[in-house]
Amino acid sequence: MKQRNKSAMGDRYARTDLAYEWGREAEDEEQGIRQTSERLPFGTQHTLHILDERAARHVGRPMGEYVTICCDPMWRLEPEAQEELESALALRLWGMLTEQTGKKNTEDLSVMVVGLGNRAITADAIGPLAVDALLVTRHLKDHEPEIFRGMACCAVSALAPGVLGQTGMEVAEIVAGATRRCRPDAIIAIDALAARSCDRLAATVQLTDTGISPGSGVGNDRCALTSDTMGVPVIALGVPTVVDSSTLVYDALAQAGIEQVDERLRKILENGRRFYVSPKEADVIAERTAAIIAHAINRALVGVAGFA
Repeated sequence: MKQRNKSAMGDRYARTDLAYEWGREAEDEEQGIRQTSERLPFGTQHTLHILDERAARHVGRPMGEYVTICCDPMWRLEPEAQEELESALALRLWGMLTEQTGKKNTEDLSVMVVGLGNRAITADAIGPLAVDALLVTRHLKDHEPEIFRGMACCAVSALAPGVLGQTGMEVAEIVAGATRRCRPDAIIAIDALAARSCDRLAATVQLTDTGISPGSGVGNDRCALTSDTMGVPVIALGVPTVVDSSTLVYDALAQAGIEQVDERLRKILENGRRFYVSPKEADVIAERTAAIIAHAINRALVGVAGFA
């Protein structure tokens, strides 16, 4: 999906998956977009609603709700701030689930959590690592119903489908097959995202009820996971872990007041389009961020924070 910026050069080179970054230049509610911000004890929560198809075409994003929570780098959070972040994520996640499914009782709700990405690539491993730390309960509902009723939780199933190069199958094919078999009421898809600013890396969490296209952040769009393709609501939960190198160059040029590029600069930007930059602490970031995401989902669906 294409980000809209004020300049042609920005349109071409500045890439981001974050609604907070592309939404700051979007128009107001009269143009079909509504935005609000709220201060939290540990950061800021921004909510953007795309209200109609005309606005969706304008910004190049699907209609729906986009929640962006900004905080300090997640791998450096103190325990108290981390717990507040997990609670805030759990609350918004549960709100989206109940709104999308119409079910408000945990025992009635079945959710499949899908960890997207390649666990062999550190910056792309947040989804699979988060799934590893989930508390799954769907099997208890069928095989240990008394224990399940006593837990008063959702029926949670989990899947880490890998990537096309590992399995020979599109992620959407695997998830769709599991969805047909397990029949969840909703899917939560966890993925690594691309940001425009290095300051956002692992310092932002995005929730949206519009689904997700795996690989779109690095220009490798696969079949989308949406309510249309899966047959159930899909909530995407993502954390930015990489920045496009051409975006870094573009931002440096913009800060220097350069709005147009000559042939030499164009070649530099074009040559960098397939390179993505992640912090040197990428392994620590992936582990800590995945744990926070898993704890938040466990809070929302099972009622406990899960494993430390």
